[in-house]
Amino acid sequence: MIATAAAPVNAATGLAVLKGNICPDGAVIKPSAASAHLMRHTGPALVFESIDDYKARINDDDLEVDANTVLVLKNVGPKGYPGMPEVGNMTLPKKLLQQGISDMVRISDGRMSGTGFGTVILHVSPEAALGGNFSVLQTGDMISLDVERRTLDVQLTDEELARRRKAWQPPSPQVSRGYVQLYTQRVLQAHLGADLDF
Repeated sequence: MIATAAAPVNAATGLAVLKGNICPDGAVIKPSAASAHLMRHTGPALVFESIDDYKARINDDDLEVDANTVLVLKNVGPKGYPGMPEVGNMTLPKKLLQQGISDMVRISDGRMSGTGFGTVILHVSPEAALGGNFSVLQTGDMISLDVERRTLDVQLTDEELARRRKAWQPPSPQVSRGYVQLYTQRVLQAHLGADLDF
C-alpha cells in the first residue's frame, strides 16, 4: 500500500537512528512499531551481560524490575555473539506480563526480525564486546531515550564512563579457531553493515 504524505498509513517514521554516549556510532529503533508513551523515557537499567544471563534471570520472581525499567542486553552483537542472531526482541519479564504490561524500553547490540514490535533499540554501536560505553552500563544506571531528538544516553559523567572503561575486561572468546574466529576478528560493526573487512 502506498499512501500520500498528507495521509500516511502511520504518522511515525519506519526507522530512526539514535546517537548518544551509549551509542556514539548509532543505534536503530522502529518508531512505527514502538509505544507512543515510551518514545521519550528515562528509567533505570536492568543489565543482562549475555543472552544466557538474560534467559536465566528474566522470569525470576525476585527480579527487581517494573514498567519504568530499561532492559539492556549486552554481548549479542557481530563479535560478541558471532553472526548477530535475532535475539534483540527480548520478551518482557513474566511477572510484568501478568500485570498487563505489554511494552518496555529494551536495548541491545543485537538484532531482531523486521516484523517484531515494541520499543526496542537495536544495533548499538560500538557493541559491548569492544569495550565502549555500552559495555560498561550497570544495573541502576539511568538511561534516557528521546526518539524525537534521536538521542540515547546514560546519565553518567564522562569521567565515570572513562573510569569504567579503564577497568573493563573483554569477554573470553567463544571460539579460538576456524571460520568463527576469523569472523570475529574481521567483522565490522553494525553501523557498517556487519560485513567483513576484506
